[in-house]
Parts: sequence; structure tokens; C-alpha cells
Amino acid sequence: MIKQTLLLITTICVAVYLVLYSDIFEINFSSTQSEAFYNMLYLYLGAASYCFIAGQLTKNYSQVDRLWSTIPIVYCWYFTYSSGMDERLILMSTLVSIWGIRLSFNFARKGGFTLIPWKGAEDYRWEVLQKEIPQFKNSLNWSLFNFFFICFYQMGLIFLFSLPILSAWEGGGELTYIDFIVGGLMLSLIVIQTIADEQQHKYQTKKYNLIKANKVLDGNFKKGFIDTGLWKYSRHPNYTCEQLIWITFYLFSVSSTGKFINWSIIGCLLLVILFYFSAKFSEGISSKKYPDYKNYQKNTPMFIGY
Repeated sequence: MIKQTLLLITTICVAVYLVLYSDIFEINFSSTQSEAFYNMLYLYLGAASYCFIAGQLTKNYSQVDRLWSTIPIVYCWYFTYSSGMDERLILMSTLVSIWGIRLSFNFARKGGFTLIPWKGAEDYRWEVLQKEIPQFKNSLNWSLFNFFFICFYQMGLIFLFSLPILSAWEGGGELTYIDFIVGGLMLSLIVIQTIADEQQHKYQTKKYNLIKANKVLDGNFKKGFIDTGLWKYSRHPNYTCEQLIWITFYLFSVSSTGKFINWSIIGCLLLVILFYFSAKFSEGISSKKYPDYKNYQKNTPMFIGY
């Protein structure tokens, strides 16, 4: 717990310092880059508004989840098109497309997508959150939470962690060997994330098939959660990869601008914070549901090394 807290505090302090005291947030967009930025900003605002309205009307508050894997592809290819099909941006957009298609497939097989866009499976955590926090039983309070955090904050975060592609366009320059190293690393992380999701999917599918067949759960299935394969080394290998994928994506902007820290870093930093709290909340549910989960927490790091 101490390690997690220190990491979170350090991340927040670094972000505040960079915003208040560093000149790395100086932005020098051309008129074309500014126009592209504002067009995608309007798309973000429109998408967040849609998520809020759809969630309020259907009482399904996972609308952002349906855009998480798709809208970064739109952002990236729009910036790429606006740049005149810059080679570095083509590489970045291609990798984001691979990431998005894979994640969409994984989400779809869980029932996340339906023919009617605003329907589909809802994240179980929203229902738990409404029950556990008394203030959220008030419909107005929950609507405000849905508006500010679920929709506009999370959609804004997606927009922000996509923006290293704009920073890379701003920096310009030819592709270098660094870009190919970064691209190879990002692709490797996508592959590892795929393996982690596939291991979890196979485990959960078999577990629920046994339950439906009224068979006794034994071995690893008796625990109720997966702790083998990549899950032996991290309690959330898929979350670990997701964070590292977007940190790696940011490195393209480093290659382009020559600045190890530039204004587009804020997105991946905020993503790390979100995933930390998301994982902690999920684990709170799991530890109540599965008696052996606390032992798993003691013996296996949440992400990598902590």
C-alpha cells in the first residue's frame, strides 16, 4: 500500500510542478495544427455529451466504454490526414488502429457492443458504486457524477492520451530508428495484452460453463479468479500493458520534439492515476467475493513491481 501511495503522490506532484513551473507546456501550433486540434476538441465535446445523454436515458452508464477503443483511432487518423499523411503519424495511427481493433474485439465478446449503439453490457462496478456510496443513491448526485467524471473526464482523458500524435506532428522531422524501436515496443505490449485478455477469457468462459452445468468447481476454478499465466506475475497484466502502451505512444512525441518531457505527457500520467484507482476499486469487490483473493494480493504485485 505504501508503494502505491508514494507512486500516486509522486505522479500528482510531478504533474502539478510541470504545469505550474515548467516551460515544457509551451505550444507552437501552426494554423493547420490548431484547426485540427479544435476540430477534434469539438468531437470530444460532442462524444462526451452523447455519452451523458445516452447514459441518462437508458440508465446504462458504460457509454464511454463503447468509445474507448474506437475514438482514439478517429483522433489519430484525422491528425494524420491533416498533416498530409506524415510518415511518423501514419506509423502511430496504424499502431493505435491495431490496439483499437483488438480491444474492440475483446469488448465485443463480453457483450459490450450491440446493433443498438447505446445498449450492451454495463460495467458492474457502476452499480456497486451506486450501492456503496450513500450520496450516489440520490439521482441528482449520480447524474452529476455521470456528467463530470464518467463522461467528460474519461472522454477528456482519452482525448489527452491521444494527443502525443499532435505533438509529434508539431515536432516534425524524419522517422528515425528510435521511432521503430518505440513502435516495436508498443506492438509487443499489444501482443502481451492480447495474451493476458485471452487467458482471462478462457478461464472465465470455462468457469461459467462449469457453473451452468452444475459441476463442482475445483483447482484454480474453486478460487473464482485467474492466478496463472501472466496473472501469476501481475494481478492486472492487461491494465499494466494498457498503461505502458500509452506511455510508449507518448515516446513518439519525444522522438519528434527531442524533449523527453513535453506538453502531451499529461494524458498518460492521468491514465496511470485512473487505472490505479480503478484497479483498487475492482480489487475491493473481488476481495469480498473471493476468500483467497487477499492471499493473491499479498503474493502478487498489482501491476509490475508494486
